[in-house]
Amino acid sequence: MIEEWLKDSSYTVVFTGAGMSTESGLPDFRSTNQGLWEQKNLAKIASIGSLYQNPEEFTEFYRSRMAGLREYGPHKGHYLLAEWEKRGPVKSIITQNVDGFHQLAGSSQVAELHGTLQTVYCQECGRTYSSDEYLEGTNHCVVCGGVLRPSIVLFGEMLPEKPFELALQEASRADLFIVLGSSLSVSPANQFPLIAKENGARVIIVNREPTQLDGYADEVVHDRNIGDVLEEWDSYLR
Repeated sequence: MIEEWLKDSSYTVVFTGAGMSTESGLPDFRSTNQGLWEQKNLAKIASIGSLYQNPEEFTEFYRSRMAGLREYGPHKGHYLLAEWEKRGPVKSIITQNVDGFHQLAGSSQVAELHGTLQTVYCQECGRTYSSDEYLEGTNHCVVCGGVLRPSIVLFGEMLPEKPFELALQEASRADLFIVLGSSLSVSPANQFPLIAKENGARVIIVNREPTQLDGYADEVVHDRNIGDVLEEWDSYLR
């Protein structure tokens, strides 16, 4: 069934969540047993208010997160999706993740709903810098002197308009919509599978645990590594 859907699809869109990243070894941002939530009050630290009111702790926290990214990288699932984009089966990726691993693996059509930790930008003028410069101690913009912050959505901020609009467009165009490693519990991102479904797409959900949208899916896959599932599917497309 999935083999036929993959082969017959003319516009496959992939949606990835935290499970895609944890398979690379990254701790889950919201996991209660991985430590990030327990070590820090993230809702307070990872906020726009903290950027100004508690800059030292804010900067220390995000430099630690960026440095942690350097210990990991894309897994075989990321590379397979990038290859599928080059070969044609996958048209775009919508992701909730901020690690930038899809681009590092070679994907180019990526809507990053929550931004990326691979860059920082000036809160005042918008000039972009690499996260390497931030890690090396650059705190302020060389142009206007404004404070630098990660290129991600902080608590208290709206989702960036361009990625959101791109995701909406892609979900509407899809005839096959594949969810990889998302609990689909965060709104409004969890609406994209429903938008795809409403526009006639088949929906496949691959996640370790059941999701609240499993009942809307045409097929669900639980308790399997994403990379292994994609490797199996890749054999269908050869």
